Amino acid sequence: MSAGSAAHRRAEARSLPAAAVIDADGVVLGWTRAAERLLGYRPADIVGHSAAILLTPGDHDERLSSWAREYGHRDSWSGLAEVRHRSGDRLVLHLQGHRLPAADGRSAWVLSANPASMKAALEPLVEPLVQRSPVAIWIWDRDLRCVWRNAKARHFHEVLSLCGDGEAPPEEPLLHRDSQVAKLVRQALEDGTPVIDNEVRLAAVDGSTRTLSISVFRLDDVDGLPIGVCSLAIDVTQSMARERVSLLVEASTSIGTSLDVWQTAQELAQFGVPDLADYVVVDLVESVLPESVLPDDDDPDRPSAETYSSVFRRAGMASSRPSGPPSPWARGEVVFLPPDSPYTDVLATGCSFFEPVVDTSPGTWMDHDPKRARVTREEGMHSRMVVPLRARGETLGVTAFIRSANPTPFTWDDLIIAEEFVARAALSLDSARRYTRERTAALALQHSLLPRRLSGGDVMEVAHRYLPSGTHSGVGGDWYDAIPLDDGRIAVVVGDVTGHGINAAALMGRVRTAVRTLAYLGMPPCELLARLDVLVAQLHEQDDEGDDSTLLSRSSTCMYAVYDPATRRLSMATAGHPPPVVVHPDGEAAFPELFVGPPVGLALGSYASVEVELPAGTVVALYTDGLIERRDDDLDAGMERLREALASRVGLPLEILCTSVINAMVGGRAAEDDVALLVIRTR
Repeated sequence: MSAGSAAHRRAEARSLPAAAVIDADGVVLGWTRAAERLLGYRPADIVGHSAAILLTPGDHDERLSSWAREYGHRDSWSGLAEVRHRSGDRLVLHLQGHRLPAADGRSAWVLSANPASMKAALEPLVEPLVQRSPVAIWIWDRDLRCVWRNAKARHFHEVLSLCGDGEAPPEEPLLHRDSQVAKLVRQALEDGTPVIDNEVRLAAVDGSTRTLSISVFRLDDVDGLPIGVCSLAIDVTQSMARERVSLLVEASTSIGTSLDVWQTAQELAQFGVPDLADYVVVDLVESVLPESVLPDDDDPDRPSAETYSSVFRRAGMASSRPSGPPSPWARGEVVFLPPDSPYTDVLATGCSFFEPVVDTSPGTWMDHDPKRARVTREEGMHSRMVVPLRARGETLGVTAFIRSANPTPFTWDDLIIAEEFVARAALSLDSARRYTRERTAALALQHSLLPRRLSGGDVMEVAHRYLPSGTHSGVGGDWYDAIPLDDGRIAVVVGDVTGHGINAAALMGRVRTAVRTLAYLGMPPCELLARLDVLVAQLHEQDDEGDDSTLLSRSSTCMYAVYDPATRRLSMATAGHPPPVVVHPDGEAAFPELFVGPPVGLALGSYASVEVELPAGTVVALYTDGLIERRDDDLDAGMERLREALASRVGLPLEILCTSVINAMVGGRAAEDDVALLVIRTR
């Protein structure tokens, strides 16, 4: 054999893949020199021993058994695996296995291995398929280094701040370890749970923001261990359908959180900043706002009648500037508009005004609106949209969207989005306006039906307080009265009509009139309530017209008492109403025990009167349940708070006592129901 042929055979042997023979129990039966060169184990170190020694640290035997169960029935297989060099280093190998039938019926496998990085192993398999894919694809190793990416991913790397410098070579970018993408990759490495369609916002090198839809899944070797992560991304920044749905969902929860016109207008202005505009104002017509006041004819800033045709009131304004919106008009101020203003056209036609590039040159409508023109030029406002606030066929005002810091002009898609959420805001504004009008009317009706002055004459002092509900349910039917009778006695009464709004206020007035009429007949409290029960039921029968409302919804509670100064005795009866508080001059306070009859209006009730003696200077408080009710407490606790509040203040002048008790019971919170309090002190 020549020296040349021997050298050739040695080179050929070195180029052969590393090989080993493993039996069914995972014991190494054969080991080549190529395997020794690849993994550092000599045949004497490995032959006759379990192949588990080659696995990375962990449950070696269990993982080897799992491998045998997965591939033991196959005649051949191939795949990637991570093994351990004798030095402790980890190597990724491309393995091929072939079954060897043995004479005893037991199988063995010949394993051949070639060193392979993930990049070398995956490129020939996936690159022809995904290199031109519109989906960006990355493969990351366990150190968050990119070992493979397609052309779309390379483009993303150029325009997005996705990777840091690190110590990786340019062909293996290192993922920003504190970024949202890195968190998704680490999560997939740790628990193996895929992440599908997770939206991530990333900064672009041009200063803009891109939104990517990212999906991530883990890559495992043949041993089931993670060797990397594959991530896929689609740029959804320009997906208008997604953006529109997202904005509308957010608008439905951010605008119209209360039935207050001013707050709703401000929520609309704030919602448009900064995602859509740099500056948003909401101007409403005077009729929409509660307690509107027309502009003063003597206002020095008011233009002449020939130079304006419309009047708005600034109801909401917001800006992306920390210093606030640049505007010559503050919230609540009157805004005058010239006849040729686009704001006037929007109000008249109900159609939006779209000006992607604002024209500030002389000869435009802004010549007649110098305040607006000055701010437009000083602030560099270059793009404008004016959208009408229309609801139920009526224009309530306009909303203006303006860009100054954002250099991109508005597009027609921006106008569509603005019109959609302004339309929803207009419905909230109209609901708030209608609620405010009805509440104002109900309050006015109720105040006109309640007594303006109550007097106990020489018999007793009388003081009262009424506090309307601060909730959206509307004005209730709480009422009170003090009625001097012909024989020197005085009747006091407090009641609560079921329901809220104008109808409840109207029914309250009828019930109060009925009680006054019956009181003048001089009948005892129990008989008066029995008559009132039948009378209110008849009123409901006349008004129902086939209405199938429940009896309880047509009932009213009432507490009626008559004080006789000759005997110093107070006779009282109740129809479903809480008992009064009797406070003696020494501060002892208690609730008298009463027979509680059903509310009036059911025509089913029977009532009983109870008498108590009142020494001079005794305080008696009649009230409605709104004073003692709280959502987080029961009535007994509320009654005890009222008893303590009266007992500790019995020596105060009656008017001051009333105010002090209301403050103690309600405090600074909005009343959950109407509150009526009537307090008397015997002379």
